[in-house]
Amino acid sequence: MAAANPTAPQPVYREGSKKGFGALLLKIISKALFFLVVAFILIYTLFPFIWAIISSISPDATIAHTPTKYWPDTIDWSHYKFVLNNGDFIRAFRNSVIVSVSTVIISLVFGSFAAYALGRMKFRGRTVTLYLILAMTMFPQIAILGSLFQMVRNFGLYDRLPALIITYLTFTLPFTVWVLTNFFRAMPAELEEAALVDGATPFRTFWEILLPLAMPGLVTTGLLAFIQAWNEFLFALTFTLQRARTVQPALASFSGNTQYDLPWGNIMAASVLVTIPLVLLVLIFQRKILGGLTAGAVKG
Repeated sequence: MAAANPTAPQPVYREGSKKGFGALLLKIISKALFFLVVAFILIYTLFPFIWAIISSISPDATIAHTPTKYWPDTIDWSHYKFVLNNGDFIRAFRNSVIVSVSTVIISLVFGSFAAYALGRMKFRGRTVTLYLILAMTMFPQIAILGSLFQMVRNFGLYDRLPALIITYLTFTLPFTVWVLTNFFRAMPAELEEAALVDGATPFRTFWEILLPLAMPGLVTTGLLAFIQAWNEFLFALTFTLQRARTVQPALASFSGNTQYDLPWGNIMAASVLVTIPLVLLVLIFQRKILGGLTAGAVKG
């Protein structure tokens, strides 16, 4: 009987190959689940906006058609023509731009000064003041609606744009101060000390050194404040009638030919036009937004 050759190659698969195959299979399954979750989130978040676009270019008969048609047979631009030729909507759109931009500018100007003081200066009651500012964001809008309405009427601001700008600051300014305080607090103290040693005043140090470094935070908080002011509905509906009405109450005021008829095509076209500025702002400042959201996550 021939002896086995010890130099002959031996099979080396067996248990190791089974473990390698199992790890590969687990990796494939985990990646597949990850992409499924991402696809679900994208469909869940984007479908309402996509459906609004489809409805805005669909004839009225197609929108109410049963079964539902997910793409119209013919594209109808009449809804956009109606909205763009509607003087009330154009005025409301202009009012929203004025109110939102003014709110953001005022919030950033006053918020940056307050955040610099709370984040860089040491004084008694700083922590208490910061948490009091944060507490202002905890009250729901309906809780302060009555008192704000009395103030607006007493100052003669009813149905005027300053009424909305002032009332919107009640929720945009505390948020801006709180977020920017963390940005200024995370900056190295050596920058400020070097500027002061070189003879710069505290204001010049803040304006020329610290404020540019906080630009990602300014862009992020400014954009979030703009979105809040742009989408606000309750104050705009309560403090305005017609002259100072913004886009959100204007959308709610669209009416059809009868009491129970809603012009969904016109409403969807107006909703798409109202959403476009927000999408453009996010696309333009996306790098600054990412920097603002991640700044302060790692200290050092």
